[in-house]
Amino acid sequence: MEFFDEAAASRLFRQILQALNYCHQMNIVHRDLKPENFLFVSQSDDSDLKIIDFGLSKILDGGRLHRMQTRAGTPYYISPEVLAGNYDVSCDMWSAGCMLYILLCGYPPFYGDNNNEILAMVQRGVFEFDGEEWETISNEAKDLIKKLIVRPERRLTAAEALQHPFIRHYDSSSNTKTQTV
Repeated sequence: MEFFDEAAASRLFRQILQALNYCHQMNIVHRDLKPENFLFVSQSDDSDLKIIDFGLSKILDGGRLHRMQTRAGTPYYISPEVLAGNYDVSCDMWSAGCMLYILLCGYPPFYGDNNNEILAMVQRGVFEFDGEEWETISNEAKDLIKKLIVRPERRLTAAEALQHPFIRHYDSSSNTKTQTV
């Protein structure tokens, strides 16, 4: 499978986080985040991303603590709390974590031969960094994924994820650089 090196993945993921941060500040939850819902603005190698398809999105009047019940999303990216029908805006961050996982290795953290098998794995919420693709991936990248694909009360917000060392390390506009472990 194809995947991105860490610098490219971080650059793309920063844009995903910036889009989510903006949406969440505006009290909008996307609810169907997946790579297909991001488009490159141009064919340039350093093209910006644009978030699309707000068909399942919801405008919240209560912000992050507003609870939703409608099951919405795509099996590879849906969070366990969405499946349970009791979730908030943080469901987007789980989906983002699944996208980062895929950007770095080329395959999803939760898989199966059919949707029921995928959803059963999502409900368990257990994933691994197995495979030779992960041997060269930094601990910082893995740490960010672990802080996104986690129970909602421990999950980073988009604003918090933008400050994570994996994102800041490759951010040319950041004054603080960290070393990749």
